[in-house]
Amino acid sequence: VIRALYWLGIRSIAVHSEADARARHVSMADESHCIGPAPAAQSYLDVDRIIDAARRSGAEAIHPGYGFLSENAEFAAACAHAGITFIGPSPDVIRRMGLKHEAKAIVAAAGVPVIPGYLGERQDEATLLGEGSRIGFPLLVKAVAGGGGRGMRVAREAAELPEAIHAARAEAEAAFGDGRVMLERFVERPRHVEVQVFGDSFGRHVHLFERECSVQRRYQKIIEESPSPALTPELRERMTAAAVRAAAAVGYVNAGTIEFILAPDGQFHFMEMNTR
Repeated sequence: VIRALYWLGIRSIAVHSEADARARHVSMADESHCIGPAPAAQSYLDVDRIIDAARRSGAEAIHPGYGFLSENAEFAAACAHAGITFIGPSPDVIRRMGLKHEAKAIVAAAGVPVIPGYLGERQDEATLLGEGSRIGFPLLVKAVAGGGGRGMRVAREAAELPEAIHAARAEAEAAFGDGRVMLERFVERPRHVEVQVFGDSFGRHVHLFERECSVQRRYQKIIEESPSPALTPELRERMTAAAVRAAAAVGYVNAGTIEFILAPDGQFHFMEMNTR
């Protein structure tokens, strides 16, 4: 980001914790500000300190990068309140697409295929067990909030579902402060294919094709390859068109990623959107 700003003749301002005072991005920037000690909660996750640094330096915009506050709706709202441009989507879009059950409902209404499952608000165990039987096994129990593979458990039969729900809830509560879960049919031997999308503030949306992200460890991507070796021209056309519909359905602005699960039979399903 700093290199791109340099090419464009735009002044760059870096923030850093005490531990990162000698980091590369700090030395590359035109100006830098320390925003706290090493623990992220006292520096990179402290909205007030980041906004204060932006005000003191006269920054007109904030690029959130990735991780930390990059998909935090409250941070995007704080930027807007301070009169600083958040380089990313609106707080409302981040909030709506950050909750997986709401995101799936939005894109399904736009004709984007989603995996059969339960996205309801009722979270009592009796409801979840009943819905699990209706959907069928194997079943994936998944945290409504967050990502990165946290709060996910597979139940291959009904007897395994109560423990999967309990474990997913506990991990989601610890990682995201939100213990709500959703259920969806577990796809065996899937591929993970994602499409890069862009939207402008005039209602136009485009895609920049796909990335194959199936080589993973513990739900974390290790290798991303483009183009995907699994996509035919016809499948690529359908998948990228679905990604554009998903972005348009929520009025997406700026760059984002639509993630799909691709089954061995060639059927694909919306999984989630990364709003960064």
